[in-house]
Amino acid sequence: MFPKDRCPEVAFLGRSNVGKSTLLNSLIGVKGLARTSATPGCTQTINFFRVGGKLVFADLPGYGYARVPLSEKARWKRLIESYLLDRSNLELSILLLDARRGWMEPDLELKEWLEYHGMPYMVVATKIDKLKSNQERERGLAAIREEYPEGLLVPFSAVTGQGVKELWQAIWKTRDNP
Repeated sequence: MFPKDRCPEVAFLGRSNVGKSTLLNSLIGVKGLARTSATPGCTQTINFFRVGGKLVFADLPGYGYARVPLSEKARWKRLIESYLLDRSNLELSILLLDARRGWMEPDLELKEWLEYHGMPYMVVATKIDKLKSNQERERGLAAIREEYPEGLLVPFSAVTGQGVKELWQAIWKTRDNP
């Protein structure tokens, strides 16, 4: 069902329309590689992207609001859980949160699930540029920190490129220290 590639993988997880595909495109530096849309539920399968022959990025379907039947959402959940539990070369999950909204119940459930299964993850606050003032940004990041006090939190903006360098550093650090 999944590629037989043995390269280390990094999974991108988050609510529908949080910016997973946009973040992936920014990291790889190729606009449009991962399909993006303003309509939630655009990514309906796990899409794999080989990066430089040494790494694979996995763009997973979003959870939460998407105009698809409940049976399709249930299929996505089974697919994601199967991938996360059975993929031996998965080294890091990147949990994306919209900086304007922070943690929502499905995000907290996923965070708890990852922790329960002992899976390494980090959090990225997307759309940070949509918070116009420094005070708004600080409030948004502080709210995320309340539920994630000690882990790596990277603010990200596809518009400005903020966070790209820090994300690559975190990914390579994980690669160097599995």
